[in-house]
Amino acid sequence: MHLSREEEKMLDGERGWAKQVSMKILVRLGELFGATRLIPIRSAHLSGVSYKHMGDASIDFLTALVAGGGKAQILSTLNPSSFDPTYLTKRYSGELQEKQSRIINLYKQMGINPTLTCTPYYLRKPKQRQHLAWAESSAVIYANSVLGAWTNREGSPSALAAAIVGKTPNYGIHQAANRQPNVLVNVETSLRNETEYGALGINLGKILKDKVPLFKGLQNPSDDDLKQLGAGMASSGMTALFYPNAPSKREKLETISVEARDIEEATSSLCTTDQAPDLVFIGCPHCSINEVRRVANALEGKKVRKGAEFWVCVSGHVKVRAQNSVDIIEHAGGHVLCDTCALVSWIKDLGVHTLMTNSAKTAFYAPTLNEVEARIAPLKTCIEAACPTL
Repeated sequence: MHLSREEEKMLDGERGWAKQVSMKILVRLGELFGATRLIPIRSAHLSGVSYKHMGDASIDFLTALVAGGGKAQILSTLNPSSFDPTYLTKRYSGELQEKQSRIINLYKQMGINPTLTCTPYYLRKPKQRQHLAWAESSAVIYANSVLGAWTNREGSPSALAAAIVGKTPNYGIHQAANRQPNVLVNVETSLRNETEYGALGINLGKILKDKVPLFKGLQNPSDDDLKQLGAGMASSGMTALFYPNAPSKREKLETISVEARDIEEATSSLCTTDQAPDLVFIGCPHCSINEVRRVANALEGKKVRKGAEFWVCVSGHVKVRAQNSVDIIEHAGGHVLCDTCALVSWIKDLGVHTLMTNSAKTAFYAPTLNEVEARIAPLKTCIEAACPTL
């Protein structure tokens, strides 16, 4: 890689230990993928936040970075933590909360915004063609595909290193040649809800690996639908970019056809039980304002059944802006949680054995990350499972 004189000084340790370590990570990554230089970025989004997943080793590393002068050079945001500020904090030990707080405070000392959401684009939308360094696979694919920004699928260390240096290696999706679609996905069935968009994503992620798909046959999907589609592809595969609508004129591409039975099989594969859920969970990725309103409208006049949990996870930004809907959900016995997600909390310790969700990503990961049974169903069915018939 060609480095500027200032970048060489950082790599040599002349700008402090934190920048030196960060440069080593970025240079090694760039060499691995054939990058020739570093490029400036407009923002970074970091995924290494939850104490449940990161453990004590992360505290030691972040402490060393702070001591070594680590400071974010550009706008930097954080993924969800293991707790929300009001509800789950009452249900877990003080030791777990203290360690989670230490992680967040260390990031804050480095000038990183504790947004604690997997949907940072609801707080500040990146512009088209802006270079970013984002971790969190669902945010990466949304930024590239729906918003038109340019970011590779970063790991937690490389996103943090990019935040501290303000740059990232110029490879992969940062290069226009690598953003061209190379497979056509012909969807030969109508998708009825967000769950089927997510199931389509799970089905395709296993097939596509890291290819860039161009879709034909999606019928006026909303941004929320595309969010679930992308999250599904990024969960079961390595897709970082897709194009929702094929132009009328296109070059000849390899074609994959998806039929109704493929969606049905993918949905079935995400259900490990038919038992009644202990927890109904909406909000992976974190809900948009429109999604919170949909939940509130579906819950109005209903009550969550005794012995069940109903969670809606959002960013703090969305929770404030959707307060009327939040009030309806909480009046029905649900909990609108910000700063966290069921996947990064210890839900099994709360007595949850079966989780029901409308998110393909959650249903895909919960059996392994949370060691619970999973069921996937559209929002209407989730509401029916949480609320007894009057």
